Amino acid sequence: MLDCPDPRALAEFYASVIGWKVAHEDDEWVSLSDGGQVKLSFQRAESYQPPNWPSAEHPQQAHLDLTVDDRKQAEIEVLALGAVKHPHQPGEFDGDFTVFLDPAGHPFCLCDAG
Repeated sequence: MLDCPDPRALAEFYASVIGWKVAHEDDEWVSLSDGGQVKLSFQRAESYQPPNWPSAEHPQQAHLDLTVDDRKQAEIEVLALGAVKHPHQPGEFDGDFTVFLDPAGHPFCLCDAG
């Protein structure tokens, strides 16, 4: 579950990224599912403050690692959906992941499969 100012908008972003469908929706909460028991949910937080990672002032709290077959193509796709590439890239030395911010400011990583 991720706090955010607009659960529907953030759910639409992640539904496009991971291909899951809306399993539940109301004004305060939206859940995505692949049809199984695992869900990814988004909860409205009126005074939401986005993480300021890597600073501890507003820590990342949680982040998603999304495994992809073609990281360069996935980067193009998430940027087109509204993600932003984070300026801090700790994976640049081993080169197996890239950090982005979703439209609500949560960090997430695109990671190489395998």
